[in-house]
Amino acid sequence: MTATSMDLWGPFLLALVVAVIVTPLAIKIAPKIGAMDIPKDERRMHSKAMPRFGGLAIFAGIIVSLAFYNDGDREIISIMICCVIIYIVGVIDDLKTLKPRWKLLGQVLCAAALYFQGVRIEFVTNYFGDGNMIFGDVACFLITVLWVVAITNAVNLIDGLDGLAAGISAISALCIGYVAYIHGQYTTTLAMMVIAGAALGFLPFNFHPAKTFMGDSGSQLLGFALSAFSIIGAVKSSTVIVVIIPALVMGLPIFDTLMAIIRRTLRHQSFATADKEHFHHRIMRAGYGQRRSVMLMYCISAIMGIVAVLYSRGYTVEYLGLLAVEAMLIYVLLSDTSNRSVNVRGVKIPSEKKELKEKDKEKDKEKESSE
Repeated sequence: MTATSMDLWGPFLLALVVAVIVTPLAIKIAPKIGAMDIPKDERRMHSKAMPRFGGLAIFAGIIVSLAFYNDGDREIISIMICCVIIYIVGVIDDLKTLKPRWKLLGQVLCAAALYFQGVRIEFVTNYFGDGNMIFGDVACFLITVLWVVAITNAVNLIDGLDGLAAGISAISALCIGYVAYIHGQYTTTLAMMVIAGAALGFLPFNFHPAKTFMGDSGSQLLGFALSAFSIIGAVKSSTVIVVIIPALVMGLPIFDTLMAIIRRTLRHQSFATADKEHFHHRIMRAGYGQRRSVMLMYCISAIMGIVAVLYSRGYTVEYLGLLAVEAMLIYVLLSDTSNRSVNVRGVKIPSEKKELKEKDKEKDKEKESSE
């Protein structure tokens, strides 16, 4: 498959326009079908009931655009069918709140369906020798399912702030699509442009202050689509794009997911236990509002995307340098969770404000008593 500029921007624009048109409709439908996110605990970042049926707009953007532009590609059609199924699982969860094991089962079944339709990770580059490391049938199946389920849940877990999951998914899709394009993998590029268009079409309604949430139907669909389309077709001839590039681009949600698993394991908690220790929560506690926290995470994801592009082009010094900058940035953000700032020439640091106010009150009381 070859691609002109319109072959790629056409699918992007169609997905974006469809998402923009469908989102207001989804907002109106949500309260009528009970798809509302009611803040029942402290983990919620919003204070009033919010529609959470925005996944419909993302789903419509992806499916309509791919249906129009897929050109009869068997693998794209196979993934589209699985996207419909994972979306339905997400809708049921948004309406009925499925138990984690049933959500996981749905994800595993959809990932397995991909494998049996030929969408699979069959080998990776052998970095310790010549050629590729070819997987046997069992290893191929397990790696494919693990990859798809892991990325699906990674995107699902970062959907904790307004606009976060949609924005990071769009950045990830554009970066993976660009790497695929420069390697001549135009089918993957087309699919990633569609995902980015659908996510960006929904984003204006989801950015803080959000008018709607995407719900599990949207976040699971985005994660599933990103993971599935990153391993299709001719990409298998360029294994750098299959796992390494998506893993680099999706580094932030993958890192957050791994930390959540480690944290809950050490606390002897279920992996499905919700908490406020995710990366975005920690940035919020460092004193940033929702908008700035989300924009910081956009920047981190964009840096990882650039690292992935540099890696794919063989610019070792450049991508390692940028990775070091990324690591320092993450360290700074994660190590300042108590909202402390530098005391410059009498400027009150936030952690001392309360103490200073109390001292001022005591002085006022002393003056009043002396008078």
